[in-house]
Amino acid sequence: MEIEKVNKNVTTFEELLDNNYGIVGTLKRTNFEIKAKAFAIGVLIKEERRLAHLTQQQLADKTGTKKSFISRIENGHTDIQLSTLYRLLEIGLGKKISISIA
Repeated sequence: MEIEKVNKNVTTFEELLDNNYGIVGTLKRTNFEIKAKAFAIGVLIKEERRLAHLTQQQLADKTGTKKSFISRIENGHTDIQLSTLYRLLEIGLGKKISISIA
């Protein structure tokens, strides 16, 4: 169901994204969406690490990485490989990964 505009001065989130990053399918928009998803994955890892009562250093030690790398992932500042995601979540945090493609 589409929401009708009540006020012409109100901008939808989609319009805001279009105005700032281009329409879906453009390079600038795709790059934004990739970075947004990397950030979301980082937030998820950070939340799970905190729930496990682990520091970044402890997670790094359990998974054979460095604390600075964990920090970059949690802040969405790096492109994480699937194998690294597996190590962090399944080995480091005892979680299962489920991937769906829509």
